Amino acid sequence: MFNLLYKEIRLAAHPNLFIFTCMGVLVLVPAYPYGIIFLFSGLGIYISFMYGRETNDIYYTALLPVRKRDTVKAKCLLVVLAELIQMLISLPFTFLRLAILSNGNPVGIEANVAFYGMGFFIYAVFNVIFLTVFFKTAYKAGKAFVLAMIPAIIIMTSMEVIVHFPNFYWLDSVKQPELLRQLPILIIGFLVYVAATIIAYHVSVNRFEKVDL
Repeated sequence: MFNLLYKEIRLAAHPNLFIFTCMGVLVLVPAYPYGIIFLFSGLGIYISFMYGRETNDIYYTALLPVRKRDTVKAKCLLVVLAELIQMLISLPFTFLRLAILSNGNPVGIEANVAFYGMGFFIYAVFNVIFLTVFFKTAYKAGKAFVLAMIPAIIIMTSMEVIVHFPNFYWLDSVKQPELLRQLPILIIGFLVYVAATIIAYHVSVNRFEKVDL
């Protein structure tokens, strides 16, 4: 499995995937809708899958002495790796932002605990739709991307807008009491992300097994 993942990173991953993975640094930009950062991850994943389609990566992998489910697993691991690294890259810049930009984010949600929790929800929705739709044919990456991005954009827009309502002020705070109040969002978001990605993997395997390459 490690060899397949290594092959995905070295051969199947488009350079844009690495660029969009680094977009976590955008939390340093003042007055910016930070939820877009998570959408950049989906865009990088889509470009990589399109790149793989054009280079016949799926067909090439199928010729290797590996099972079809291992092909799906390698792709899923690449997606998860890109998403989690994007979050990890953004963390130090989030702390730096709080140290040098203490006036909040007038555009939308602040980079805080709730922000990362909602990020996991966006990843979860994207993964479960994009991966399952793509592996139904192992070819139509564009269709999978459009269908996955619609709900992802809705969630992103909602989290940017909701903090402007007085009753949800605590979602935009970086003070300790509110950060603790946001913690369940992070925990639930992460659990949903794990569950959705596992479901996406199993459904994708079942669909890909029926694809005649």
